Amino acid sequence: MAFDLTLPALRKAYQTGTTPAEIIDQVYARLADVNDPAMFITLRDKSDVQSECQALGAHDPAKPLWGVPFAVKDNIDVAGLPTTAACPAYEYAPSSDAFVVAQLRKAGAIVIGKTNLDQFATGLVGVRSPYGSPRNAIDPDIVPGGSSAGSGVSVAQGIVSFALGTDTAGSGRVPAALNNIVGLKPSLGSWSARGSVPACRSVETISVFALTVEDAYKVFQQGCVYDPGDAFAKRIAAPALQPPATAPRVAVPTPQTRRFFGDTVQAASFGDALSILADTGAKIVEVDFQPFYDVADMLYEGAWVAERYTVIEDLLQRDPDALHPVTSKIIRAAERLSAADAFRGLYRLKELQRIAEASLEGIDLLCVPSIPTFYTVQDLQDDPVTPNSRLGTYTNFVNLMDMCALAVPTPARSDGRPGSVTLIAGSGQDALVASAALALEGAGPRSLGATGWGYVPPAPQPVTPPQDTTAIVVCGAHMSGLPLNKDLTSRGATLVRKTATAPGYSFFALAGGPPARPGLVRSAKPTGSGIEVEVWAMPTARLGDFLTTIPAPLGLGRVTLADDSTEIGFLCEAAGTAGAQDITALGSWRAYLEQA
Repeated sequence: MAFDLTLPALRKAYQTGTTPAEIIDQVYARLADVNDPAMFITLRDKSDVQSECQALGAHDPAKPLWGVPFAVKDNIDVAGLPTTAACPAYEYAPSSDAFVVAQLRKAGAIVIGKTNLDQFATGLVGVRSPYGSPRNAIDPDIVPGGSSAGSGVSVAQGIVSFALGTDTAGSGRVPAALNNIVGLKPSLGSWSARGSVPACRSVETISVFALTVEDAYKVFQQGCVYDPGDAFAKRIAAPALQPPATAPRVAVPTPQTRRFFGDTVQAASFGDALSILADTGAKIVEVDFQPFYDVADMLYEGAWVAERYTVIEDLLQRDPDALHPVTSKIIRAAERLSAADAFRGLYRLKELQRIAEASLEGIDLLCVPSIPTFYTVQDLQDDPVTPNSRLGTYTNFVNLMDMCALAVPTPARSDGRPGSVTLIAGSGQDALVASAALALEGAGPRSLGATGWGYVPPAPQPVTPPQDTTAIVVCGAHMSGLPLNKDLTSRGATLVRKTATAPGYSFFALAGGPPARPGLVRSAKPTGSGIEVEVWAMPTARLGDFLTTIPAPLGLGRVTLADDSTEIGFLCEAAGTAGAQDITALGSWRAYLEQA
């Protein structure tokens, strides 16, 4: 494969003269090489796609997805292509793009075709389709994952840069875990569902598959546009990614409540991922996960099975044999339910949610295995239901609790199969989840999907301080997560970046306290490396009263940073270091606190 299809690589290629036509040539050549006829239900003719590329005109860097090829799950409308939801008897011809598809095309992205799925998005395995089963990109003996099977595989095989799925019970996350890619499940309502065939309209969303977290989030930003035509739409922001201002508190299942169904290799892989998180500074908090399992069990009971039934009730009445046998058995269970059953289910869900939410008091994120174990295609032929249910162990509760989630690859398991965990947070916290996931996907060498392309960490993005603010460099107790950080945040200050000073500073633990305070002093002789600092943007109108909180021998002066820029920051009078401990060699106030 000549061209890496990640978004930064494509942007660089286009800036240096590559044309979309060349990328499309690669897309169709790769399709032929992979030779998986069950991946797409409808594939656009190459000449039509090339014509659309011509219509793009000259390279337009103002369009974030200019010339980026993508695929669309076949329960989401694309004008000119049939929508089937993997049921030929249900097929219709949409006259317009789904709202989200329209936003992505407006940003310059190019649709390649419509991908295969578990029929009516009912399944997590990817083998419940009359159009055949896509092959897992990593190991064809393993199920591809569903319901967004074709979307996940098309990204993992390097055919497209990203693909749209949908997610009710994990359909945007399970295929990602099984194919070594990223699966971003947005907050409910942040992406319009207008123009899609819902499974459970009240608890589902269109989702994104991509090769990297950065790519998935960039696509999410383009689709995160409020749609007044969608009754379930919400106004949710998609800010730029930046490190959390404070070390996150991350809830994980207690060892006693983790479920791996005998897969000790998967259990070890999850433990390794938690160690990576802890190394980033995250505080790991173990919680009893039984309440979350109880919520998850509700998804295929009562109200939500009946919700699936409403979508295809007419089809079931006129052509009951049109459905896949397993799909039919699951959805037709709703025919035995009453309106009273639905309300009882809703009441029970609220009760279980309240119990589960109690475990999350003071928690920023959840981290769970994306899947508990792996299942083969043969396993599903032997038992079409149990493996599917188990794949939803850590996914089914998320939408019922109105949370966002992102499945991110972690280092490969000891047997070579892909590692993956899912980070989860409350509605509207999509940026927090993606920011935290960056550290996980960058841990150790990683190949993207099945492409052989290596992972390249995203270039640091400078954060522009808001207008009417003053940059303040802090090196001690005012840093994020430390006792005096509230003196900044209570005045509306925001974290701009984490960096270090230039060489040439001495660093001391001053006498007195509490709280313990450091002193940064410009040294007469350069030191070998800088001192860890953070740059915060303080509203200028609050700077005066902030100064009153700074006791002698500390004060504000000009601090030179590692990039040779200078900002106002905390410095210490040389006389104030009498009786202080020289901690310059540690290079960090946090390092001093850890050993103190």
